[in-house]
Amino acid sequence: MENLPNHALRSSGRATLSKKVYKPFMRKHLSSTLGSDTMGLMTSVPDHEILSTEAPGDRWHELAGRVLQGHRLDGDEGLAILSAGNEQLLDLLAAAYRVRYAAFGNRVHLNFLINAKSGRCGEDCGYCSQSKVSRAEIPKYDLVGPEQILDGARMAARRKARTYCIVASGRAPSKREIDAIAEVVPKIKAAYGLKICCSPGLCTLEQAERLRACGVDRINHNLNTSRRFYPKICTTHSYQQRLDTLRAVRRAGMEICCGGIVGMGEEHEDVVELALQVGELEAEAVPVNFLQPIAGTPLEGLRTLNPRYCLKVLALFRLANPRGELRIAAGREMHLGSLQPLGLYPANSIFVGDYLTTRGQSPEEDYRMIEALGFEPVVEGGRGND
Repeated sequence: MENLPNHALRSSGRATLSKKVYKPFMRKHLSSTLGSDTMGLMTSVPDHEILSTEAPGDRWHELAGRVLQGHRLDGDEGLAILSAGNEQLLDLLAAAYRVRYAAFGNRVHLNFLINAKSGRCGEDCGYCSQSKVSRAEIPKYDLVGPEQILDGARMAARRKARTYCIVASGRAPSKREIDAIAEVVPKIKAAYGLKICCSPGLCTLEQAERLRACGVDRINHNLNTSRRFYPKICTTHSYQQRLDTLRAVRRAGMEICCGGIVGMGEEHEDVVELALQVGELEAEAVPVNFLQPIAGTPLEGLRTLNPRYCLKVLALFRLANPRGELRIAAGREMHLGSLQPLGLYPANSIFVGDYLTTRGQSPEEDYRMIEALGFEPVVEGGRGND
């Protein structure tokens, strides 16, 4: 890590960073990256207090140390993270970064998404512009052809993505849709060497095994929220059905991509329960979405988030999922704003480009942000930009 003194590194089975150098290093590093205006919220704690072994933020570094030794975050610890004062935010992010660094160093995994089938969904998820209860004006089409999916893979490679995410709206995939994906995935692998993640909806074990056989590496199926809160956002299928899909994916021998959406009116307890449940599943990828209240959806007027809380959520998910690829997904630009770079201290993955029915910032802005942080994108697996 650039400009970090050798004594910062200490051995505990994995490379980790000592908290005594973290705080001054993070302050200097973030100040040069973010500028004085953004750093204003970080300066309420003086340097001498940050360096003190009795500083309030030491609890987060102690917690990070225990997580690195195998401790599994519990509910009280999760609630404490979300309730932490803003004056502790820098310490919390630094502690989460210790855990991120141990597993991923300063690498950032880039993902590219194609909305391969849009709208016309019979489910009633209140957050989704593609659901049957949505009045949002969005494109609506059946599963696109193999050439369009291949075009998306070509774009993913050009944008330096490591993982190509093929997403289809609807409750569950039809046989025709499974067949179409099974036909195109080997071509993508041969041409671009991309990792393939599919988000087809509720899956049976047989369907998951078929997808694995054709070369799909990972299935995305988000739990979205807690078991308690789930009926408030969807009634046409259950939380348990989502869990059953994830267990079928695991039995089929594939990686799990599972996260959720924050900002739908849930309580802190619901966010913590979701983070801990994903940790129990040992999901290889953990996308955290921040609700974009899309006009025409039941949640269109709901605005409860601020950038500081979103950063605490990311720290929570990192400490609850120390080895998962933590991705800042939809809502990153809207809710983090100028604090987006801070999100990559707990998280190590983003989407480059647009989301399902909403736009993201340009890939060039993402590349500049990663470079300014001194981080580097993961590009292994790609086979060129043709």
